[in-house]
Amino acid sequence: TDRSGFWGPWTRAPTTVSNEYYRELIENTWTVKTTHKGKPWKGPLQFEDPTGDLMMLPSDIVLIQDKEFRKYVEQYAKDQDSFLKDFGAVVGKLFDGGCKGSTAKKGWFS
Repeated sequence: TDRSGFWGPWTRAPTTVSNEYYRELIENTWTVKTTHKGKPWKGPLQFEDPTGDLMMLPSDIVLIQDKEFRKYVEQYAKDQDSFLKDFGAVVGKLFDGGCKGSTAKKGWFS
């Protein structure tokens, strides 16, 4: 938060890969953050759960407000295997850097 101005994690397990983000997004009631540690919130617009421990950005909330995006949020919230399958496919493409049929190389510049 010292760089972006936002405060808090999206989930209670921020270092794991799971569908928890989608479950939190659907299962919680999100309200605009107005205070922080008893003082007026002076950071950028963000939302918080009823405990004030978790946060979502406006771009996250749009995922549940838009009916086309919401169907994916609901699918992933209900079915972790579906999320992991799709996440794995996309992150695999990202890590491959768009290369098709990777071949073994001896070094970075080979």
